[in-house]
Amino acid sequence: MTAIAHAIPVPDLTDDSLAAVTAEVAATAEEYDRTGAVPVLGLAAAHRAGLLTATVGRQYGGPGAGPRDTARILTALGEGDPSVALIAANTLMAHAAQAANPHWPRELYDDLLERSLAGPAPVNAIRAEPELGAPARGGLPKTTVRRTGSGWVLDGHKSYATGGEALAYHVVWAVAAEPGGDPEAPRVGHVIVPADRPGITWVDTWDHLGLRASNTHDVIYQGVELPADAFVEIPRGPDGVYRDPAATTAPGGFGHPALYLGVAKAARRAFADFARSRVPGALGRPIATTERIQSVAGEIDLQIAQAETLLHGALLRVEAGEEAVLPQLPVIKVAIARAVVAAVQTAVAALGNPALSRRNALERHLRDVLCVRVHPPQEDAALLAAGRRVLGV
Repeated sequence: MTAIAHAIPVPDLTDDSLAAVTAEVAATAEEYDRTGAVPVLGLAAAHRAGLLTATVGRQYGGPGAGPRDTARILTALGEGDPSVALIAANTLMAHAAQAANPHWPRELYDDLLERSLAGPAPVNAIRAEPELGAPARGGLPKTTVRRTGSGWVLDGHKSYATGGEALAYHVVWAVAAEPGGDPEAPRVGHVIVPADRPGITWVDTWDHLGLRASNTHDVIYQGVELPADAFVEIPRGPDGVYRDPAATTAPGGFGHPALYLGVAKAARRAFADFARSRVPGALGRPIATTERIQSVAGEIDLQIAQAETLLHGALLRVEAGEEAVLPQLPVIKVAIARAVVAAVQTAVAALGNPALSRRNALERHLRDVLCVRVHPPQEDAALLAAGRRVLGV
């Protein structure tokens, strides 16, 4: 069937426009961090700017933004509020995946796009489970979809479902339970689930160090009825094992490190603001005028420049068709993570106690940037794979 073209807005991705969105999102970030509520005002700002649908494919009437523009969007949102940026990242990756490989039932994707025109309509691929943990290292989910005469019924318990009740759609990783199916080789895939279907219950489990407003709670599915085309199978890997799609870093997966680059930029700004305003009595002038603080600012800038250059340099090489960079993407992602964490930690270490006060934005930026390490592939897995590739073993 020919895709229906929707009137998706084309966002203004100039530096000035993105900076204006950053400032609007940042205005409410501290309050949402304290309350843990869904950051509705930040999401609304991103929606009004057309950022939540920037990756909708051109075949659906969308702008079709590529990985580099997506990274710029998420860096801008991450600088304002990384909880908003994380919800946006998951949504943008879902639209980009649909543009590259259409797999949603047409009726459901049309519904998502219509909702996206009316207001924020976040999407998230929900994979982790309480017993399995994150599936990036392999394993099968206990969540199941059971065949019925008219479609499927979904049952299961998922963890770390970022977006919580703000989600418009869930893309749920599950095992298909079918009559006559092979229990030794079950079909595994994603189920497209409208968030307003009966049988979905949220459990408020998110009490985290960082990204406190991301609402990354548990969700329980009990007898959720879905149409026959809602299940999309994931093929086994070359080793015969099912792999979580997030376990392999592709260019589109650079959205997560991009948002934490934004956190580092926010920390740089907070450091500079504090240094310009802090006037110790013994010094009689702002600490920003001292060579020590100037050197620290230079070190922070170095780490951010390194992360930003790695991020966009890798994506430029991918755009140029350099296949040699593809197996290096996971370790490049690790290097970006190390750099953004180092940038924020450098700022905090230089200022001492004031930087660890809840009155100082650096305390929040430190908590948030540490979350970069949880996104797959995690550091040890990326380094192990790279080492084996280099050694040929």
